[in-house]
Amino acid sequence: MSDDHTHVREFFTARAADWDSRFPDDAPAYAAAVAELGLRRGDRVLDAGCGTGRALPPLRAAVGPTGVVVGADLTPAMLQAAVRAGRDRYGRLVLADVSALPLRPESLDAVFAAGLIAHLPHPAGNLRELARVVRRGGILALFHPIGRAALAARQGRSITPDDLRAEPNLRPLLAGSGWRMTSYADEDTRFLALAVREG
Repeated sequence: MSDDHTHVREFFTARAADWDSRFPDDAPAYAAAVAELGLRRGDRVLDAGCGTGRALPPLRAAVGPTGVVVGADLTPAMLQAAVRAGRDRYGRLVLADVSALPLRPESLDAVFAAGLIAHLPHPAGNLRELARVVRRGGILALFHPIGRAALAARQGRSITPDDLRAEPNLRPLLAGSGWRMTSYADEDTRFLALAVREG
């Protein structure tokens, strides 16, 4: 296991038990972001870096009983917290690294990724792996329930020009990884970048 993976697992393992209680009011923001994916009944969607599975209920509601919802996370403690919260009934939980997903090429219609990009050790390669498992024309949503400035203020830091989520950095990063950004919102109440899988 790489040091990057060890650090990410340690960070989230230490926070898994009380993660949901730290952010109790995020459910409407998750539901609104999922709605912008434009999912249809029967679609197949991955929640990449699903954590405690807060996106799984709205994803299941969007794709219906005939759709497929998979939640993948690198940290066993987060998946265990998702099970304790009962969110495993909305989708299949998988212990997996987004750098090597156990999914067939072009097997998904969409990927939802909340708070993921800041924790990717190799963003370009990891985004290419997400592109690999999504069909051409499929959608990627990079989401956070608060915007970059609000998050930085909450963490007691400043936004830096090299922030991957800044539009001038994110757009070419996505373009070089098989995605074309179609919308970008960075507001106090949310961060949401949508991209389409290029053919």
